[in-house]
Amino acid sequence: MDEDRFNMSVRKFLKVVGVTSQREIENAVHEAIRAGRLPKGGTLRAKVTLTVDAVGLKHEVEDEIELGGTGT
Repeated sequence: MDEDRFNMSVRKFLKVVGVTSQREIENAVHEAIRAGRLPKGGTLRAKVTLTVDAVGLKHEVEDEIELGGTGT
């Protein structure tokens, strides 16, 4: 295995995941606020599950996303 090529490929994948995930979260939050389903402040609980079936990997990350503001 070419470690440098593997490392760069993993980093590229994670960059795509990060950029597209941020965009999706931002769009969903803005739409929910516009629709009145979500206050403008507070926090959201978020979870990501990463799977790589070929190696039996299932990794979950949970955390909170702060919206800031006062909730009004």
